[in-house]
Amino acid sequence: MQIANGTLILVVDGAKMLIFRNEGDEKYAVLSTLEHEETLNPRTSDQGSDAPGRSFSSMDNRRSAYGDTDWHHQAQEKFAVGAAEKLRHVAQSETGSVVVIAPPRMLGTLRRHYGAAVEQRVIAEIAKDLAGHVTEDISRAIAAYGA
Repeated sequence: MQIANGTLILVVDGAKMLIFRNEGDEKYAVLSTLEHEETLNPRTSDQGSDAPGRSFSSMDNRRSAYGDTDWHHQAQEKFAVGAAEKLRHVAQSETGSVVVIAPPRMLGTLRRHYGAAVEQRVIAEIAKDLAGHVTEDISRAIAAYGA
């Protein structure tokens, strides 16, 4: 897939977010960074160590346990919501189309928080985790999308 000059690219995973603008042309993309954010998101076992809660039935002596809270996943979801908000903010001052690259699970969260203006401009959603990769890998993934 070729992207036009001025296209915005959001690349996000659970702890790193990048927003690029294509400064090149359709044939040769040149990605310049507009926004960059990273957060520390340790494993759930490092964030919470309390035992799961217990529930007692009021009718008899049965008990059941509540499941553990996945703090790591909750932090990833919160980070994705923040990334969607940043994309909305950047898209207000930019006119190009939008390409989103994120792991499949995170794409679902992002879709719920794009906002109408961004949602109409999304031309591709690539289900890959490329936030830790160099811009050449990101450009290659965009070029290979839909081919």
